[in-house]
Amino acid sequence: MTSNHPYLLELKNISKQFPGVKALDGVTLQIRPGTVHALMGENGAGKSTLMKCLFGIYTPDEGEIYINGQKMNITNSKDALDSGISMIHQELHPVPHRNVMENIWLGRFPLKGFGPFKFIDHKKMHADTVKLFKDLDMDLQPKTLVGSLSVSKVQSIEIAKAVSFNSKVIVMDEPTSSLTGNEVEQLFRIINELRSRGVSIIYISHKMEEILRISDDVTIMRDGKKIGTWPAKELTMDLIISRMVGRDLKERFPERTHKPGDVLMKVEGLTSPLPRSFRDVSFELRRGEILGVGGLVGAQRTELIEALFGLRAVSSGRILINGKQVSIKSPGDAKKHKLALLTEERRATGIFPVLSVKENTVIANLGRYESKLGLIDDGKVRAEVKEYTEKLRVKTPNIYAMIRNLSGGNQQKVLLARWLLTDPDILMLDEPTRGIDVGAKFEIYSIIADLAKQGKSIIMISSEMPELLGMSDRVMVMREGQLSGIVDGRTTNEEEIMRLAAQV
Repeated sequence: MTSNHPYLLELKNISKQFPGVKALDGVTLQIRPGTVHALMGENGAGKSTLMKCLFGIYTPDEGEIYINGQKMNITNSKDALDSGISMIHQELHPVPHRNVMENIWLGRFPLKGFGPFKFIDHKKMHADTVKLFKDLDMDLQPKTLVGSLSVSKVQSIEIAKAVSFNSKVIVMDEPTSSLTGNEVEQLFRIINELRSRGVSIIYISHKMEEILRISDDVTIMRDGKKIGTWPAKELTMDLIISRMVGRDLKERFPERTHKPGDVLMKVEGLTSPLPRSFRDVSFELRRGEILGVGGLVGAQRTELIEALFGLRAVSSGRILINGKQVSIKSPGDAKKHKLALLTEERRATGIFPVLSVKENTVIANLGRYESKLGLIDDGKVRAEVKEYTEKLRVKTPNIYAMIRNLSGGNQQKVLLARWLLTDPDILMLDEPTRGIDVGAKFEIYSIIADLAKQGKSIIMISSEMPELLGMSDRVMVMREGQLSGIVDGRTTNEEEIMRLAAQV
């Protein structure tokens, strides 16, 4: 695929419309060979839609795609792969009950035999996988069941799979959203190696520090249109933000005006029956407090709050709410005691993609709308869904729109509305702004701060250090299932939190 053409890939005047939404409006994107081209914009700007048009998932209403100056007809993902384009999607969809190497070579297993008598060559597949991981310096075993791996490991498998196609263009949509610091460094090393081979990377991320560090060119989109393309070295974080949102965003976090009150919940010696999970965790949560939870991958933060919500078994310890010991063995028990949980994986355990915004909003609290005859009062449902979508500023054509057609930030707001309708006293948020742009993040932060001001208690897990420092009254740091320490969120710093997270 050699050519003297200045651009390896060109998307010209791409437009795409969905019911009630013009997702792309005449977007042109030009990618130079052997470069990292960042694609930035708020949620709903059209970045992922543009890449899905490139990869054949969507068919553009208008526009053309060229590779090395040659017009391509990409109608499906196979066309894209055959044209030298691969894509790592933001939302991971592995086959959990198959092993690592089967996930990587799915649909293109090496075969042996003759004529109609051909079988999968497992020996060759294993050897090819070992070589691939060696080239990428990845610590993964080919025969490990994918369902047993962490999100970060699954993300690494997707990266390896994209590289295995020997593509000339690789689209990476939020590739570091689930990676640790060391894994991010490893990804950047892989990207630099691919760039040196002449491969072009289209890199979608909301993490501006990464963009400024790894990119050669940056294209910014807003409301389905291209705002412009600039060399990365000419940009600053403030410039990127102002061009993304169309205004200066001087403050990344809302002002802290809430004041924590008395102790609402007390957790004493909570321990999981699993050998390598959380153990002997004790802490207090005050009314109107935002308690941040920090720690590295494997710290068991998610497992802890899932246990508080009745999703995981507890072998010892107790939970007290308003001074009284409570038994929480199921999410139903948790809801009775006014707890709510916003899960980390929006797609996997949050939204119901085939249902509307209305249905996703009320599904956790249908009993609230039942009449004496057991029928749902649809008028009450519509009124409350409209009230909360307006209150949380959810961008949707109407409440009947499929939630899967909304941006990540707006999906997250719908999930927040779902749990707010249960009227919780304690709201547990697991990575609430993962994969959300800077503008939508500020809106989510403002909602959280306002809830704290109303006296709601928030437990917020975050892997983003600025988020922990900018939002938390106190930060509880965990390491390998144990509590390392609790520090004042207003006076602590990154070094103290990292020391607690990594202490021996």
